[in-house]
Amino acid sequence: MKPIIKAGLVFTGLCATLSFAISLVLVRSLFLAVPFTEKKENLRYHFALYVPQERNSFFSDIIEGARRSAAEQNALLSVHTLDRDGIVLHMAAYIGVDGIVIYPNNDDSVTLSALERLRSRSIPLILSNHNVPADQPWPFIGTNNFDLGKKAASLLAQKEGESLSIAIVYSEKTPSIYAERELVEMGIHSVIGRSLSGPLFPQRTDLNPRDAEKIIYHILQTNPSINTVIFTDTNDTLAGTQAIIDLNLVGRMRIIGFGSDPTILSYIQRGIIAGSLSVRPEHIGYQSVRSLVELVSGGYTSSSVDTGIDVITVDNLQLFRTNRERTEQ
Repeated sequence: MKPIIKAGLVFTGLCATLSFAISLVLVRSLFLAVPFTEKKENLRYHFALYVPQERNSFFSDIIEGARRSAAEQNALLSVHTLDRDGIVLHMAAYIGVDGIVIYPNNDDSVTLSALERLRSRSIPLILSNHNVPADQPWPFIGTNNFDLGKKAASLLAQKEGESLSIAIVYSEKTPSIYAERELVEMGIHSVIGRSLSGPLFPQRTDLNPRDAEKIIYHILQTNPSINTVIFTDTNDTLAGTQAIIDLNLVGRMRIIGFGSDPTILSYIQRGIIAGSLSVRPEHIGYQSVRSLVELVSGGYTSSSVDTGIDVITVDNLQLFRTNRERTEQ
């Protein structure tokens, strides 16, 4: 048995030596292909982007815009996922980056505490599209929710003698709008307050992309006088509009959508949806990193940058499609 054991040990040693040699060759080839020192010298900054756990096309576009902006600035961008307990955000102070962009998933005391810790360590910080109230606010890049309410109301052209009874469907899928729902509703009141037949009827969907179907049925059962629905999420617009179509309420129920999904644009063209609001998430991500570069390099950036809201109607639908095709090219 002893010769067999010795042979086995020799064979195992040869395999380990061969594996180690192959690893050395691979590492050497990597260094020759892209010299690490050269790559490091070309990078100006290392930034971190924190986004909510619930990834959808909206957050994918934010990440894409942030990465494009980072590449233009010769910066490395690492993307991190926030957890609901705030642990990941609390650890952000210790990862050793030059600056941070955060899209908070809420604005509670845990989030505020983590942001204050980053401030105490003098880490440059940009908040993206979801503001967190504080005595000393952080630079904010995103949409103005008061303006969102105004633009939604501007789409509600009234017929003579008609009064508006409006349900607003907020969503956990767009927490930044729900967090500032008072501003949204103030914007609506500022435009059509006198035309409302009663108070606004707010509803809220969860993370389920089909939850708006249930909400539409709930609205009709509990408040049948509602003749207008305003959505604040793309998935809710798609699901809720389909429910309205299935119930044969097209024409009787006015719909204001959210987003520029091709199906939503088709609904606008067919007169099913009166109009939709689009907030350009890729531009939000792009501008967030650009402002972070200004803050890191110069010590200052604008306290607030409004990235704008596109209002899509049948009148400007073709122009919107053309402009989007140019942007994608």
